[in-house]
Amino acid sequence: MEGWRYNATLSGVPQGATCSPVLSNVYLDRLDRFVEAELLPAYTRGKTRRWDTRYKSLVNKVDRARRQGHHDEARALLKRAQRLPSHDTHDPAYRRLHYVRYADDSLLGFTGPKAEAEEIKRRLGAFLRDTLKLELSKEKTLITHAASQAARFLGYDIVVQHADDKHDRRGHRAVNGRIGLRLPADVVERKCALYLRNGKPIHRARLTQDDDYGILRQYQSEYRGVVQYYLLAHNVCWLRKLHWIMETALLKTLAHKHKARVTAMARRYRGTASTPYGPMKCLEARVERPGKEPLVARFGGIPLRRQKTAILIDQSPLYLRTDRNELVKRLLADTCEICGSTENCEVHHIRKLVDLKQKGRRDKPVWVQIMAARQRKTLVVCRPCHDAIHGGRLTRQGDRNGSLESRVLRKA
Repeated sequence: MEGWRYNATLSGVPQGATCSPVLSNVYLDRLDRFVEAELLPAYTRGKTRRWDTRYKSLVNKVDRARRQGHHDEARALLKRAQRLPSHDTHDPAYRRLHYVRYADDSLLGFTGPKAEAEEIKRRLGAFLRDTLKLELSKEKTLITHAASQAARFLGYDIVVQHADDKHDRRGHRAVNGRIGLRLPADVVERKCALYLRNGKPIHRARLTQDDDYGILRQYQSEYRGVVQYYLLAHNVCWLRKLHWIMETALLKTLAHKHKARVTAMARRYRGTASTPYGPMKCLEARVERPGKEPLVARFGGIPLRRQKTAILIDQSPLYLRTDRNELVKRLLADTCEICGSTENCEVHHIRKLVDLKQKGRRDKPVWVQIMAARQRKTLVVCRPCHDAIHGGRLTRQGDRNGSLESRVLRKA
């Protein structure tokens, strides 16, 4: 047997705190030195595997057939040979052990029989228990065969690739025995579930408080964080499903805010982003600034292609906004939302939205219409408008100027 992967997670190491990776690296330095000094030399021997006798015999027949001019026979023999391993996978004189650790998660790749993999696990557990006073997590400490079962490490599936039909320019098999990084299917489903309700993309009412630029920027931040972390995966293209779901949820959020159709939002925010692989369609929102370059927020425009030299950022994307909320932004604007005055602005509160629907009221004042349209229990108004609201009188301009009322409601 070969290709056993030993995936271990330690229990007892502090987790969750900001300093936990640093503390893990300091405390587990003795573990690294033990593996380097004891385990790696003991389970690493031999320069190369010996040739597989069946494969070598067929290759010799291929060479004889080519020298005799029997090219069709040579091709048939070569196809038979490329269905066999070129080296002996059970060579007792060849062993390899590799070790990698990130904070309290470790992964050991061992080329050898399962019995020796179990022995490595026992020796490692004994050292942790006797020297570092730590225990291996039974739920996460697994021994798997990398050719048939992936090992989960840092969100990736670690596999050994096998494909006899994948050849390089010389006609040699190119991927057999090579380590592959794959994006797990359950990770894609878990990321998609954040934007689904009853199996369909849904809008996010929390984000409708923000402007269009902020909404697109938030969705792009979340999408870019996931894509950037899995750029090393061979199947990063699986994130196309996440892109479609997030794009639909984004358009529904914009449509919910503007009380419009999703197709209208798609036409309004249609854009194009330039990439190293050519232009890509995306959604784009611009904020014009006098005398400065406009602020541009895009969703999409990220090629889902593997990058062998990508540098990963181990930071989960933030799904909840932590900046100022809508009320704070409206207060900082210091503008009356009825008449537009910038003097002595205050906040008018109501107990609940149902109070706006009073029976017997024929014509709703403009402040009631604004709060009902925004579905908000607060309204930033100037002092005269605030006094007029509490006194049951007409506000300074809102109830007398129909054009202003229409402008405010469209803005809401």
